[in-house]
Amino acid sequence: MAAMIRVWQGDITTLGVDAIVNAANSSLLGGGGVDGAIHRAAGPGLVEECRTLGGCPTGEARITGGHDLPARHVIHTVGPVWQGGGRGEPELLAACYRNAMTLAEEAGARSIAFPAISTGVYGFPAGRAAAIAAETLCAWLKGRTGWQVTLVAFDAGAAATLRDALERHRQ
Repeated sequence: MAAMIRVWQGDITTLGVDAIVNAANSSLLGGGGVDGAIHRAAGPGLVEECRTLGGCPTGEARITGGHDLPARHVIHTVGPVWQGGGRGEPELLAACYRNAMTLAEEAGARSIAFPAISTGVYGFPAGRAAAIAAETLCAWLKGRTGWQVTLVAFDAGAAATLRDALERHRQ
């Protein structure tokens, strides 16, 4: 089966996939937005496991169990804070997607869901972030089979931005 990328609008914490990606802060101990929602839904075991990891630098990723989530794993990645684009932010964001996919593959996962990393309080422009996600994921999946990647949008506007980026990249 060929690799597939789809866009889905809804709550990432409800997806029964092998892994969901958490747009985490460098402490990995929870925060606002998607990070807070994932920690709340996963229960206290997630923060306890995250405490053992010693944090995570920007662009890298760490994996934990899913705890009370339907997903088997949570892959935590720390996206860059947008500072205008000249401080390596695009490269760091692409690294988040690549490193999360590599950890998923090493864990035997083949279905994974991503939020729009860095587009909330970190301020990365949504259109640029969506283009980086589409380009990076399509490149990583090239030649691989059996993958189901879901790009999760919390509202219709974000879903349209992700769909547009995916369509532009597939052409």
